[in-house]
Amino acid sequence: MHTQKTYSLDEAQKKLEHYCAYQERCHKEVVEKLRNMRMIPDAIDVIVVHLIQNNFLNEERFAKAFVLGKFRIKKWGKNRLKQELKRKDISKVIIDIALKEIEADDYLETFHALAEKKVESIRETNSFKKKKKLADYLLYRGWESPLVYDAVNRLIQ
Repeated sequence: MHTQKTYSLDEAQKKLEHYCAYQERCHKEVVEKLRNMRMIPDAIDVIVVHLIQNNFLNEERFAKAFVLGKFRIKKWGKNRLKQELKRKDISKVIIDIALKEIEADDYLETFHALAEKKVESIRETNSFKKKKKLADYLLYRGWESPLVYDAVNRLIQ
């Protein structure tokens, strides 16, 4: 039979300090990790408070890092970023603060570059189907509808 390791409060705390130092985490991820380690709710509370007090865990810092990373690397729009942060139980106030980290010029530049790159790769001859494919792609990535439909109509005649 496979037994799971049990952790003392200090061991779990050290393990979670490393977990948070390695990469920015949100509260939900930390609590989930502690639950998987079979920690009792009181111990989870003590450890989370310790991590926050010692600046290992900071929801605003996590949200900013998440937004900038996903925007730069995966080219996600604001709708997708908001949706993913809500899924991680980040408050609306913090989400708004994090989204302000994206420069308006960078945002539009990234959007137009993404749209132009995608339109080149679509091998559809029917212009309606081509427009739909481009719009679906951009909307899935979380770009705002007015931006998407302007680009679709501008890039595909």
